[in-house]
Amino acid sequence: MRFSFLLFIALIIAMACYSCNDRGGRNIDQGEIHYNIDYIGSVGGMPRDILPKSLIVSFKKDKILFEMSTPIGNSGVINLTNPDKGFYDTYLSLFTLRLLYEAKQGEVFPGFESMDSMVLRKTTKTAVICGYNCKNAEVTFPSTNGRVFDIWYTDEIDIKNPNEATPFYSIDGVLLNFFFLMGKTELHFDAETVYSKDIPDALFERRDKFMRVSKENISKFIRKMISL
Repeated sequence: MRFSFLLFIALIIAMACYSCNDRGGRNIDQGEIHYNIDYIGSVGGMPRDILPKSLIVSFKKDKILFEMSTPIGNSGVINLTNPDKGFYDTYLSLFTLRLLYEAKQGEVFPGFESMDSMVLRKTTKTAVICGYNCKNAEVTFPSTNGRVFDIWYTDEIDIKNPNEATPFYSIDGVLLNFFFLMGKTELHFDAETVYSKDIPDALFERRDKFMRVSKENISKFIRKMISL
């Protein structure tokens, strides 16, 4: 009986370590957060195993880079926030296609039109994710018949305006468990690891050799990438 109990405890510890690994510590102001991506709902005709599997967020104080890449063809989406230089950029690479949309401060990145009707309500629920104390908010949409989506965020990672230019801009905390709606597809993001590391300023510079396009055009290609 004692052996079975110890084995049960060991399994719980192993599962906790596997689900999320904190290598950052409290109040870090630069590093990376790695998220797993899960898809719910229709993804069109695209096989799920060639969809982006992970999201890497690199941050340095108020500069943030979101990078979501597919396993093939050097394809993916990058969102860059660099307030010092006024960069609120979305980059899309799809095989040989390389597009850039330059947003203005206060504008939500393209691709999130399905979240325009979002209603967000902060709650008193708490959780610990990757070793960080997290707060909760509930999100609903008129089109989802009362379904409630949970997001979890922490104020123990020191990023200024961490959700600027995203649909969750009103949340003053780093999202560790959240979701996006893109058309009929749900993308759910779960933090797996938080790293403290030196991030070079060059990572937050504007990329070259991308063709500038309208918000409507790049949104169309983002939707194609997710639910082709």
